[in-house]
Amino acid sequence: MRPGSTPAACAALLRRDLTLAWRRRGDIALPVLYAVIVATLFPFALGPDPALLSRIAGGVVFVTVLLAILLSLDQLFRADIEDGSMEQLMLAPQPLALLVAMKILAHWVTAALPLIVVAPLLAGMLKLPPEVIPVLVAALLLATPLLSLMGAVLVALTAGTRRSGMLLALMLLPLCVPVVIFAAGAVAAAQEGLPWIAPIAWLGAGLALALVLAPLACAAALRIAMDT
Repeated sequence: MRPGSTPAACAALLRRDLTLAWRRRGDIALPVLYAVIVATLFPFALGPDPALLSRIAGGVVFVTVLLAILLSLDQLFRADIEDGSMEQLMLAPQPLALLVAMKILAHWVTAALPLIVVAPLLAGMLKLPPEVIPVLVAALLLATPLLSLMGAVLVALTAGTRRSGMLLALMLLPLCVPVVIFAAGAVAAAQEGLPWIAPIAWLGAGLALALVLAPLACAAALRIAMDT
């Protein structure tokens, strides 16, 4: 890649964010630890009935992953706004939407990917049948980047406001309802032996739309937030 080109700038920004996240790798473990603790509480609260746990396993895993991702979303742009890096990104000759997309990708790799890795363990603990776990992982691979993209737009909209974490949760959770419904529906259909491709296809369509529109909306929201 030619130095100064758009691909080189995107790769450099992605490498920078991943390096910074690795230096604070203790923060990466916090959402995973949170997800494990929350999922562990359900057998204690509902009892050890395997049939009941198996029936709710998909929904529990998806809601737990959603809440764990929500914990880390508030910090997506905060450090860059506070140290002036965001102004430098806006002044760069490269499209801001592409640079923002790299930051969202870095967030997904550091916050959501570890949760996807640990999700089969949580599902097994909740007695989800082993043959359904690949469907669960496929749904998570589509649902989690969609959640990160939607959350990034809302983070940009609330940038610079006080108590943005609570405001972010109030705005994001209703938007996540269709994602959780389709993802949990795919797992439930696989458990019943029914076709589960349709919910996965809807998640894929939503992700494709978000990949195009979310970085553009996020860049526009950041410009508005930084101008005020």
